[in-house]
Amino acid sequence: MTDAVVDDILIVLPPLLQTLEALSYVARYLNPPDFDRVMADIGDPEQALHTARAHLTSWPSDFAHIRLAFDTASDAALVSCAGLRAVQRGEGDLVDVFRALRQLPRALEALFPLAATLPPLSEFFLDPAVENDAPLRQTLAASAGKDAVFHDHNEIGNRGGFSLYVPEYYTADRAWPLVMALHGGSGNGRDFLWSWLRAARSLGAILVAPTATGPTWALMGEDADTPNLVRILDLVRSRVAIDPARMLLTGMSDGGTFCYVSGLERSSPFTHLAPVAATFHPLMAQIADRDRLRGLPIQIVHGQLDWMFPVEIARHTKDALAKSGARVVYREIDDLSHCYPREANVELLRWLMS
Repeated sequence: MTDAVVDDILIVLPPLLQTLEALSYVARYLNPPDFDRVMADIGDPEQALHTARAHLTSWPSDFAHIRLAFDTASDAALVSCAGLRAVQRGEGDLVDVFRALRQLPRALEALFPLAATLPPLSEFFLDPAVENDAPLRQTLAASAGKDAVFHDHNEIGNRGGFSLYVPEYYTADRAWPLVMALHGGSGNGRDFLWSWLRAARSLGAILVAPTATGPTWALMGEDADTPNLVRILDLVRSRVAIDPARMLLTGMSDGGTFCYVSGLERSSPFTHLAPVAATFHPLMAQIADRDRLRGLPIQIVHGQLDWMFPVEIARHTKDALAKSGARVVYREIDDLSHCYPREANVELLRWLMS
């Protein structure tokens, strides 16, 4: 790289990553009554990003792909911040907050291909739980340049496709744990992949993020999603070595509820279930296959502040499933609203791998 390009990277990357971390903080701690406080907590990191971008020079064509990734990620981050600030000023509502936060995974997707060549970005895409894991960093450095994220008919707006993450250091000489992560209502797998990628990259797991065949998962009526999940799983297993004893079905909100709908079926191939911020009807435990439920590892993750599915639902679900013979682990997070707790992923993976 030229000195000018290196200088520009050193100028823009720190405020860009700080802004993305601030947006992640908002996404994690978002609770409607606390919105103004959460926004005050993050300060205004986007101002430093605005200033840094104003000082960027023109880059040689050899580095155009890096500049494009930086520009794409910065634009997405700034649009997200602008949307959140508008709601702060009373120019929108909770729907506009969610709309603004949709820009965060777009920024992450733009930056991730550069993790192979820029160590600060590689570090950014690791979970804090592995901050002292020097062998992992050496392994990642030795695997630099390998494609790791793939999309199969999963462009934004498409339904029924999936996105896949295969760790850069994947080898076919052993079986790998698999996580199939289901997005929330009206979401998509391409975006939800980024809720899990850090943990999968840090601990070594195949990650699949499908998109529902309809506007959300088939929670009522004909179930077109379960056959599609099986199709996707079969396709992934034909490409990479999966441990049949360690296959987790997890999801957020509607995706978590569909973990119950699909994962409690007798023929489900998944060995572990982990619904997050989900709802559950007691009849589901009563009509579920007894043999399927007996000894089935289920981890329920729910927030005390959940305003969509009150925490009492999760508590009753824990009791109903345990009474039906499942091996239930229950995690109630006191500062979690109806949000995705990314910090739970490493513990879920360790539970899966144990």
